[in-house]
Parts: sequence; C-alpha cells; structure tokens
Amino acid sequence: MASLHRTVAAAIVGFAVGAGAVSGGMYAYHQLDPTVQAQQNASANIRQYATVSSAPATLPLGPDTISNVVQRVSPAVVKIVATVKQKVNVSDSPFFNPFFGSIFGGQGIMPETEVQTDIGTGFFFNPQGYILTNDHVIYGASQIQVYVKGYAKPFTAKVVGSDYQTDLAVLKISPPKPMPTLVLGNSNKTPVGAWVIAIGNPYDLNDTVTVGVISAKGRPLTIGARNYTNLLQTSAAINPGNSGGPLLNLAGQVIGINTAVSTQGQGIGFAIPTSTVDQILPQLMRQGYVSRPWLGVFITNDSASLDKEYNLGTASGVVIVYVEPNSPASRAGLVAGEVITAVNGRPMTSDSQLKSYIDKQSVGTPVTLTINNGGHVITKTVTLGQEPNGPITMPSSVPSLP
Repeated sequence: MASLHRTVAAAIVGFAVGAGAVSGGMYAYHQLDPTVQAQQNASANIRQYATVSSAPATLPLGPDTISNVVQRVSPAVVKIVATVKQKVNVSDSPFFNPFFGSIFGGQGIMPETEVQTDIGTGFFFNPQGYILTNDHVIYGASQIQVYVKGYAKPFTAKVVGSDYQTDLAVLKISPPKPMPTLVLGNSNKTPVGAWVIAIGNPYDLNDTVTVGVISAKGRPLTIGARNYTNLLQTSAAINPGNSGGPLLNLAGQVIGINTAVSTQGQGIGFAIPTSTVDQILPQLMRQGYVSRPWLGVFITNDSASLDKEYNLGTASGVVIVYVEPNSPASRAGLVAGEVITAVNGRPMTSDSQLKSYIDKQSVGTPVTLTINNGGHVITKTVTLGQEPNGPITMPSSVPSLP
C-alpha cells in the first residue's frame, strides 16, 4: 500500500499549523490581520520605535528627484557582513582530495568547521543604532559586522529580535552619536505603477542604486521553508546582497524591505511591505520574537479520497499527515491518520479554516479537538505552544499508515 505521505506530498508545503504553510502553500496568522483597525493599531504601536509617515509627500518628479533622494537617505543605509560557522565532514569539503584522502588522515569523516560569509543590507530606523534587515541575512551567524558611512571600522552588532516566518530581523550597534534614520512609509497607499528606488550592496558592490516601479502587490512566494504571502513585486533590479535594504518611494520613505529576486526572469524582484513591518517590528523590539500559537501538525484537506484508500472513518474534516515530535500535538497524543472534525465544538472542513481558528488563539491556550479515529469519535485537549523561530518541515520519509 502506498504511504499516506506519498499520497499527499504534492499538496503539502511543509509547515505546521500555526507555523506557516499547509496544503497549497498558504499561511496567515492573526498578527498580520489585514483589517483597517489592526493596521491602525500596528501603526500606533510602531511609533514608539520608528518614525512613520501615514502617506507619501507630494513631490514633483524632476531630473534631480531620484539623485536628491539617494543623497538624503544613503547615510542611513548600511552594509551587513554575517559570518556563519557550520560543521561539515572533511569528505564534503572542497579541500578533501578523494584520491589521496584527507589531509587529516582517516576516512574523511572528521568534522571540520566551514566558515561562510554572507553580505546583505540594512538601514537605521532608530537613531540609537537600531537596524532593520532580513532574517535570512543574519540567520545562524556567529558574528555580525555593520559598515556605517563615515566610520573606518565596522561595528559589531547584536540581534535584538528575529522572525523566521516573515524574514525580518532587528540588529543593534552602539554608535558614538545618534545615527541618521529612514522614515517608514505606507505600502498600502503605494499604488501599482508607482516609482521606487532600491539601495543596497549587490554582489558586494557597495551603495548600488536601481530604479523601477511597483509591478504588483500581494504576491506569494516560497523559498525553501519560508512562505511569503504578501510581497511587493518591483522592476527595480535586486540581486544577492540587496537583501534587507530599503525600497523607497520618491519622498525617500521606506515602503518595502528588499528580499528576493526571481531566478527565472529579469526585472522581477520582491520586497516585504511596511504593512508587515508595522505589525512585526514592535514585537521584535519588545520581546525578540513574534508570539505565534503552534499546534504542531501537518494537515491536508483530501479526506474523501484518503478515506477510500485508508478507511479513515470519515470523508469530512482535516487529515493529520504528520505530527511534529515534541510539539503540543505530540504531547497531547495526536497521531497521523486521525481526522480533526471540530475545534472547541466548531466544525472544521478545511485546512485553512482550522489554521485560521488556531491562529486567532493565544500561546498557552487549551483547545479541545474532536477527532475521528478510524470511525471512533474521541476528543483530545491540546495546549497551544509557541511556534519555533526557524524552519519547520516534514521529513522526506515518514511511516505509512497501517
């Protein structure tokens, strides 16, 4: 019998409920509530930490507009160099000669430390030395150095907070005087077709300026275990090293954080909108992470066809494909093959419905799941945990259902 994992693999992206994507690659959580009230609350909150503009200034577009913006904002844009150390086998190292063996002797299995240097961009949003950048620029770094204009030597930065899922991070250096800062603009009020400016360090080419327009809004994108759902698409050239840098409107306000580029086409770059920054940055400043409830299961909607193949006992509900070890779900005794039909008495008919309900709860909240286990209806109570701040993926091979 084919395993359940193989049956539904095409529909599973690899995030646990409450941690990001489930079938179809879609994820959302209540911290990114798109309602007007949520946006207003977030904007009021972020003003404790950064200068925020509710709308772009009206400026005439002239031959010197872009150069004037660049001259004004450049002092606040920094270069970030992150050093990542990881253990590798000598046989995996480019210095290992398969014909003559390892220079250390033996069979080439001795672990060796490999040092990788990543270059990115960031910018000051607070004069006390606080920098906004991408999480993937500094993820796993043992040392982070920040190069600031006007200073001969780099500053050593510490991580104030980071969020893997939204790919945002806040760094802090200790400068001798207040730093120049950028104003956070309003991405929601930036229309498609608006001119934008990107500044960064692509391929270590410092202070590179590119210009384009907002090509689209609300773009989803999956890169590895990160699932982005609400990116700005821009024609401004973005390349490796631009990550974490500002995407600016013609008033010099940040409306996005340059994050990714399409490898399949030219002139297709992506940036995290400031509407996301508004809601994430205050949590990173206050507690260093985003409070996000976590159940710890991988799920799929395809209960009807799976019921025929595996006799699940019901053709409706949300099927558990895999349970994360040491997760709230595993501690509550949930197992693959069970079908969640209700939460706290509310019927659940789709993965998005279940995920949306869990996301609206708080960390530490107990929820009661109604479960169909091979035709037997039972209940199990799960206390929601804090989502891990890192990649959450389903193993490539999991046990088959009996």
